[in-house]
Amino acid sequence: MQSSDRDRVVLAAVVFAVLFSQVLLYPGVATLVEALGADATTSPFAETALDASMWFLVAEFAAYVAFVGVWGLASDATGRRLPFIVAGSVAGAIGYAALAVAPALGSVPFEGVLVLRVVQGAMTIGAFSLTMTMLMDLEGGHGRNMGAAGIAIGLGAALGAPVGGRLTEFDPIAPLVVAGGLLLCVGGMVSLVDDRAPSERRTARALVEGVRRRPTLSIPYAFGFVDRLTAGFFALVGTLYFQEAFGVDAAATGLLLACFFAPFALLQYPMGALSDRIGRTIPIVVGSLCYGAGILAVGAAPSVPIAAVAMVAVGVLGALVAPATMALVTDLADESERGVAMAGFNLAGSLGFLGGFLVGGTVAGAYSYELAFLVVGGLEIAIAVVAVPAFVRLSLNRPERLGAGGGNDA
Repeated sequence: MQSSDRDRVVLAAVVFAVLFSQVLLYPGVATLVEALGADATTSPFAETALDASMWFLVAEFAAYVAFVGVWGLASDATGRRLPFIVAGSVAGAIGYAALAVAPALGSVPFEGVLVLRVVQGAMTIGAFSLTMTMLMDLEGGHGRNMGAAGIAIGLGAALGAPVGGRLTEFDPIAPLVVAGGLLLCVGGMVSLVDDRAPSERRTARALVEGVRRRPTLSIPYAFGFVDRLTAGFFALVGTLYFQEAFGVDAAATGLLLACFFAPFALLQYPMGALSDRIGRTIPIVVGSLCYGAGILAVGAAPSVPIAAVAMVAVGVLGALVAPATMALVTDLADESERGVAMAGFNLAGSLGFLGGFLVGGTVAGAYSYELAFLVVGGLEIAIAVVAVPAFVRLSLNRPERLGAGGGNDA
């Protein structure tokens, strides 16, 4: 096995571990915040179990948005990735451990728990985003590298939820303990990889200006935002819709969600490699059009079997779009600005995930599930249609990246 192939496997395992540890907390979040001291009589952030759970999740995503750029700037400015990933993973593990011991202390208010959650999120996003940046630094094809990241993300999300649910049944604090242990392992795993970051040192201002001079990065950022918005939509609204529309229980809902996650995770690497061969335009533009149509099909499905088939189709199409979109970031970014460029992509993705909660939940609650599916699926189709002229211009200016055979090397 070549060193780049070995490093690709290790880095994908690191991305998986970080995502898996994050998702472990989601299934039992209402029980977890109760164990962490969420009480309506003492905290305005915990008036209901839903409020406490929401603020606990929002605190982490807010930290992602606030600090992902800081990590990217620090890495690009110093020409190093590994020390920051180790620091972020170890500090994130300490953050999970601090949350785990908070109930034993008995004097930590829920507001203090939210502050700890912000600190943990600020550290964890550094390990996650910079590991993806290290995948960008590898040779062998940007689509393949981002496909490996996509498999890790998909599997982490797919497996983290059921395992987290089991851990919560054992002890509500157990997901925090396991998550902290996994992040400590990340610090050791990443030390096995060569740091291929460009050694050129630049000031933070020069890096930001460099990315700002590349407005074409807004294209994959926009697609990343909408794609993550659909993921957030399915995580919240999709789950409730299946249970209310079809009367299925939690186990059957999990199987329906697995119809999406399984192909979405397992096909990312071959789909990413395909985009290296045929270019990014077809997987992103045509894939997004079909992906949006697939979301509409899920919302219109009259029965569980048809909904399951539609979810499989959406998973396949999502696997076509996601790695090509991340690979386009690598194609367009300068080698010395990849940390900042990927930070921008993850920033857009985090905002998209929050948008999926807010847009989907608001429309479904105020109007109907059917309209919510129409809005979210329509957004995916609209971004593809709007982006066609931009892709045409890019194809003319950079055919080696967007046409057939584009992006074969780092």
